[in-house]
Amino acid sequence: MSTSIAGDMLDYRRRSAGRVRRGGPDVGMLIGIAIASIAVIAGIAVTGVSARYFFQPTGVLIVVGGTLGVMLITTPRRTLLLSLRRTFNLFSQATSPAPEDLIEEIVSYARIVRMNGILAIEPGIDRVSHSFLRDALLLAMDTEGRTALQSALENKTRLCERQSEAAAKVLEIAGGFTPTMGVLGTVVGLIDVLRQFSGLSATAYGVGAAFTSTIYGLALANLLLLPAAQRIRARASEIFDLQELMTEGALCLFDGMHPRLVRHRLHSFLNAVPDPDRSLQTVESAPEAGQI
Repeated sequence: MSTSIAGDMLDYRRRSAGRVRRGGPDVGMLIGIAIASIAVIAGIAVTGVSARYFFQPTGVLIVVGGTLGVMLITTPRRTLLLSLRRTFNLFSQATSPAPEDLIEEIVSYARIVRMNGILAIEPGIDRVSHSFLRDALLLAMDTEGRTALQSALENKTRLCERQSEAAAKVLEIAGGFTPTMGVLGTVVGLIDVLRQFSGLSATAYGVGAAFTSTIYGLALANLLLLPAAQRIRARASEIFDLQELMTEGALCLFDGMHPRLVRHRLHSFLNAVPDPDRSLQTVESAPEAGQI
């Protein structure tokens, strides 16, 4: 029995070793930041105005400091730290197997469960490729009823989804206040210009400089905070899809479902037709494994 289990797991790891997504930089995120930055800088350069004209320490202090203060006022410290962690994590890709490999991993467990029972996968539980799947398998081994297992996994999924939404909401709220802080900085700049009125040319220059605070607020909100909030939601949606797939897989294992039926059911989460080569390999190996 132990030899068969080790063989199935070794076979799966050999086939999927090259397809695990590593936690490298998120190229799409970096390209998006580069394109937005280049577009803004190019637009400023086209006007012929010196870049130094757009650097106003007072505006930076009011917009950045005011936004940070608003975030501290509106958000509990724990949620704010969660949002900061999720924002920094956007610059790197999550380390996780490809969905197709998760399906094949679950199918390999289905073969073991069908021959030897759900407890037969316990010796290799530490080598499960995804932490959520590992927890799901442990719950499947410890839970007596299918309803209780499904409820526990769904609660775990909802908790992760709520955390991601809370992190995105922090950035969304900050993005709503930032333009207002920019307007506030502009008003302060205009007051200073009118207080020191000495001539039309000096006043015109001062009014233009005062409006840079509005630019800071709009840029910070629309180029950083709001896109980051949407990116957190998009990544949470990807994680939810994976967790939904793994939840269904754990339920299939709990039910002792046939491996081929497990594969077809899980492939419905990919909106794709199962790989015929894989299906053929399964059919050919089924008589040897005692599945047919």
